[in-house]
Amino acid sequence: MKDALALITFALALAFAAAPVLTEGFRGFTPGQFPVPSDRWPVVPAGWAFAIWGVIYLWLVAGAAWGLVRARTAPAWQAMRAPLCLSLAIGVPWIWVANLQPAAAAVMLVFMAATAIAAFLKAPSGPWAAWPVGLYAGWLSAATAVAFGVVLPGQGVLAPHSATFAALAGLLGAALLVTWRRSDVPSYAAAVLWALWGVIVANMTAGDLPVSFAAALGMVALITVSILRRREMQ
Repeated sequence: MKDALALITFALALAFAAAPVLTEGFRGFTPGQFPVPSDRWPVVPAGWAFAIWGVIYLWLVAGAAWGLVRARTAPAWQAMRAPLCLSLAIGVPWIWVANLQPAAAAVMLVFMAATAIAAFLKAPSGPWAAWPVGLYAGWLSAATAVAFGVVLPGQGVLAPHSATFAALAGLLGAALLVTWRRSDVPSYAAAVLWALWGVIVANMTAGDLPVSFAAALGMVALITVSILRRREMQ
């Protein structure tokens, strides 16, 4: 079973990376998917920010392959693999669900992010385990915030800006806690910072200064906590 878990992790990483190719792909939620359509969701980062998925896919597959060959039964790797497999297993059909039912996709992201964070917190340090899993977990944290920042106004629960500020607050709270726990690995915080920078650029372009300012404050807070925690651990 110990050998099987490493192989399952690698297989799921491959399937997860192949999902955009094997499906029609995902280019974001559209107004027509919601009963309350909106011309713009302030929580959504600039389009170029989503290119990070390419790095995540490649790094996860490479890390899983390295672990399969070099750390097949290492206890620290095994502890990371179980929650990572759960996250990837949910992620494989995510694009298909997102194109059909955004609300269900948002809920799936909660579980994907939670299990990815659990894997990150258990991951051994190094470029093939904690670093790629941290990047994956950080971007999923941001993706979860974005999804709810879109779905809540789309369902008429909150206004777009109210949902955006709530989503950013939730993202920052989670990111600060995780970064405090694993400040030795900067990839989680880097993914969240990348998302926040994308939000800043998108809203500066749209002339939405309050959202840009809120995202900028989030970046400052996350960078500050990361630096202070790393100094404390030295």
